[in-house]
Amino acid sequence: MTDPLNPSALPDFLNRDRPPVPDLVVPRGVQGFHLWRKPVRGRLVRLGPLAEALLTRHDYHPVVSALAGEALALVAALAAGLKFRGSFSLQARGDGPLSMLLADCTDGGALRGYARADEARLRALLAAHPSPPAEALLGRGYLAFTCDQGPEMDRYQGIVGIEGASLAEMTGHYFATSEQLDAFVRLACARGPQGWRASALVIERVAGAGGIGPALDAAAEEDAWTTALALAGTVTAAELLDDSLPAERLLERLFHAEGLVLHRARALSYGCRCSRARLAGVLEGFPEADLDHMAEEGTITMTCEFCNVAFRFERADIRGSAGHG
Repeated sequence: MTDPLNPSALPDFLNRDRPPVPDLVVPRGVQGFHLWRKPVRGRLVRLGPLAEALLTRHDYHPVVSALAGEALALVAALAAGLKFRGSFSLQARGDGPLSMLLADCTDGGALRGYARADEARLRALLAAHPSPPAEALLGRGYLAFTCDQGPEMDRYQGIVGIEGASLAEMTGHYFATSEQLDAFVRLACARGPQGWRASALVIERVAGAGGIGPALDAAAEEDAWTTALALAGTVTAAELLDDSLPAERLLERLFHAEGLVLHRARALSYGCRCSRARLAGVLEGFPEADLDHMAEEGTITMTCEFCNVAFRFERADIRGSAGHG
């Protein structure tokens, strides 16, 4: 059996347009659930070895990898709620050492992410704060959540200022202000003996009894939500990241007395969507003079920011926009 973290061994005639990235699927990456006749639904995400595959494509400092892993787990949880074909993305931009954090996930569970940090400023921050919170890494800026339903539909985007010490708190602020939605978010990411692991637990308050059975009265609904919050708040990072603790068992541990109903688990996969053909199409949109400027010794190199694969094109093979009739 080949190592799933190594490039796919497909023959060239099947694989010629695909970058050499991990061919990795986590079959039960997202476990959805609801509480019977209570206004609570949620999703538990466990990236497993997918976190290691995604985060080690770049030589990030561990504090950057940890935040990037949380972002990946978060968008996997939110994308699982999509009711259309498309993708859900998170973008954080700030004036801190980590100027950009981006993660997205398709409705089919294909995950990718990227972070951009100023190494000198990051070293200065770490000298003063060895374990800086997300707010120190990102600084002042904004958080954008985007639902992309494809080229024929308008994108929906919610943008809020960065508020909160952690990414979980920032997301809670987004839900409260932009979506007017009661939600609980717990994120975890750390490197252990098996490599990087990342997880997310997200629960949301829904109308009435979740559409199942007669609606609760206001007092009962409030009590059910308060109880769910209290139980979810007991989960630890160690539990979220424990490969030996199956998602369904962890959820049963948390909500066994509240009528836990598990949904069908969903897969997550390594999902960079770059390709040589797509990048060639981008290059062909540039004027000939710009292509000449990009070329070094007759070769143009384009590197995908997500998977960190460098694609090389012979300048003579690329016709710029001025070359089309």
